[in-house]
Amino acid sequence: MNPTPLLIVDAANVVGSRPNGWWRDRAGFTARLRDTLAPLGARGVPPDLPPPVEVVLVVEGAARDVPGVDGVHVEPADGSGDDAVVDLVARAGDRRRLVVTADRELRDRVTALGAEVRGPRWLNGRGGP
Repeated sequence: MNPTPLLIVDAANVVGSRPNGWWRDRAGFTARLRDTLAPLGARGVPPDLPPPVEVVLVVEGAARDVPGVDGVHVEPADGSGDDAVVDLVARAGDRRRLVVTADRELRDRVTALGAEVRGPRWLNGRGGP
């Protein structure tokens, strides 16, 4: 079992959770989210996730070309971002998996696979957007 927790962030859902004009520049707001997540790998997300943490940002649509950076693996979804998140959770096996999304259907799908879920507000004040 991999002891490093896996933090999977549903980019479209987290970016879309704030009415701040993201719809005018989806890729730009997604890149900013990615950059705020970068330090979390080494720092963790106290008190819930002690370091180190593997951070994966799932992107789709207009944000598909946002590249990864040190500390954040960017996973472009071939189709549905939700399906890509579920696939990542399923492939991670028994390791601790925490998904950040407010999407109720996605929450149900990943908790059925044993993942934990937090909403976008959970990242506020913890290094997130």
